[in-house]
Amino acid sequence: MKVLIIIPAYNEELNIENTVKKITNINKKSSDRIDYVVINDGSTDNTYEICKKNKYNVVNLICNLGIGGAVQTGYKYALYHNYDVAIQFDGDGQHDEKYIESLISEIKNGSDFVIGSRFVGELSKFKSTRIRRLGINILSFFIKICAKMKIYDPTSGFRAANREVINLFAKHYPVEYPEPESVVNLLKRGFIVKEIPVEMHERKFGTSSIKPLKSIYYMFSVSIAILIASICKEGKK
Repeated sequence: MKVLIIIPAYNEELNIENTVKKITNINKKSSDRIDYVVINDGSTDNTYEICKKNKYNVVNLICNLGIGGAVQTGYKYALYHNYDVAIQFDGDGQHDEKYIESLISEIKNGSDFVIGSRFVGELSKFKSTRIRRLGINILSFFIKICAKMKIYDPTSGFRAANREVINLFAKHYPVEYPEPESVVNLLKRGFIVKEIPVEMHERKFGTSSIKPLKSIYYMFSVSIAILIASICKEGKK
């Protein structure tokens, strides 16, 4: 299969080289064709310069669109270049490349969309803060109520999409709260969504933009967005 790894990156000058190296290493071992594209989301550090110096495949956004806009740019790239599978892979080094093949296998087995989850199985050593884990549980509850399916890790950014989902996301993708909202949109349209256990790691460099107070705001805002999405996105794929 022809697979694209979408790497959204905002101010990841200390992480981006190691992240791309992970992808190029897995490509050497895979029976599928695995390409990548770095989406430099208007970084204010040297992320883009590092990508240019190393001749990485990079799309440079001249202003910061946020994670939703950056990821949708990747899906548009995947659609334009006719990829079978698109996989989101964070530029901060938290995702583990050894699970890329597992995500691809689930797509081959008939899933439309696959989420790499920290909270199914016993693989992950990654520990969220108590308040963030509470927020994730609340989002899972709202998704189950609205879309009739339990999603254990709705905020995971390690996800794989087949051609149909690529086509949908290239045209319509949530901007503010893309991970949970996009899952609700898919479930309401009848797509087959599956979670598989993966291991994630703490970022080596830099800090997360989501602080405790922002986590509380995020939780309530996303809950409202999920409710709105569940009302507005009813229908078949």
